[in-house]
Amino acid sequence: MTEDRLSCGYATVFLFFSVFCLLSPVLCYAGQQEELENLRQRIAAMQSDMDKTSETKSEAVDALRESERVISTSNRKLAKLAAQQRAADHRLGKLQGQQQQLNANISGQQALLGKLLYQQYLGGKQEYLKLLLNNHDPGQAARDLHYYQYIARSRAAWLAALRGDLDELNAVGKAAREQRTELASLRSEQAAQKKTLEKEKHARQRMLSKISLQLRQQRREINRLQRDENRLAQLVEKITEMLAQPKSTSLFRNDNLPDNRFDGRPFDQLRGKLALPVKGEITNRFGTPRPESTVQWKGLFLRTSSGQAVKAIAAGQVVFADWLRGFGNLLIIDHGKGYMSLYGNNETLYKEVGDILRGGDTIAAAGNSGGNEDFGLYFELRHKSKPLDPVKWLANRNSPQ
Repeated sequence: MTEDRLSCGYATVFLFFSVFCLLSPVLCYAGQQEELENLRQRIAAMQSDMDKTSETKSEAVDALRESERVISTSNRKLAKLAAQQRAADHRLGKLQGQQQQLNANISGQQALLGKLLYQQYLGGKQEYLKLLLNNHDPGQAARDLHYYQYIARSRAAWLAALRGDLDELNAVGKAAREQRTELASLRSEQAAQKKTLEKEKHARQRMLSKISLQLRQQRREINRLQRDENRLAQLVEKITEMLAQPKSTSLFRNDNLPDNRFDGRPFDQLRGKLALPVKGEITNRFGTPRPESTVQWKGLFLRTSSGQAVKAIAAGQVVFADWLRGFGNLLIIDHGKGYMSLYGNNETLYKEVGDILRGGDTIAAAGNSGGNEDFGLYFELRHKSKPLDPVKWLANRNSPQ
């Protein structure tokens, strides 16, 4: 009796353990998603508070905010739609290949069955009875009967295979039709998104023409440049404080990153080993004064063509992806241990808050958002919110001036 109770107890424990193992990944994922959404809301609230406490005086560049946000969002959606379309095309190609193979199999089976039925027709329907009633050798009769049984089994197997292939062909055909419908829907959505993008680009161009004189004047205002710098510094400081919170309230901690290494080393060991995030001409140096002002550069401006792909310099997680006055469409990556990289003035942000990145992932497309005259990328490195000279972290420090 005791052994029965123990066996029952072990079975119950094993059952609970099995159910827990099955459910724990789902529960863990749900918890992470809830925590991620909560932090996204907190970052949005933090930015909203910053906007409220910023200077109430409207600046010319603010008129571009909504258009540049919509342009970035539209381009990001188009990129996702293009990826979905490529995947759907690939699946459709595989289904069409399966259809061709199944059609070939069915044609072969039909040909074999045709030959088998023809031979049976020539032999007549009473073949078994003839074998039994004529006076042939019994051994030969047994061999002939075995032969006909083999043919009968082969015919049944071919028929079963043919029915199976026909059923599979119908299923594949249905899947292919559904895939074509999905592709048509994706193309339709893509066309609508392109219209939205073109509309916003025209709206932005009209606004630029209208405020171009104000923009040129405000670019030379030292106070404006200083306010922009302070706003970025305040943003980074607040994010740094948020990331330093206990694990239970922050998803963006270093130990939550599945890959916080680049080439097997932590970020603080990558000094002198990084590549620039975009191919372009460096038009300023860290710590040098900006044109016609005493405000110093806290990073690098890399002049490049519009739409040039911007790459993540190392593995990390996106902790900010939105428009910020003075820096346009800005993306910030947390690399762990207080290190962050900042990418500003983009036309498009392809990644969103919470996205996990690896070094070399495409994260944005360069532009001139935020009222910048030149097309390119503004790039900063920071540690615990303090700016670092990016050139000292590059593998090739003799970059073009």
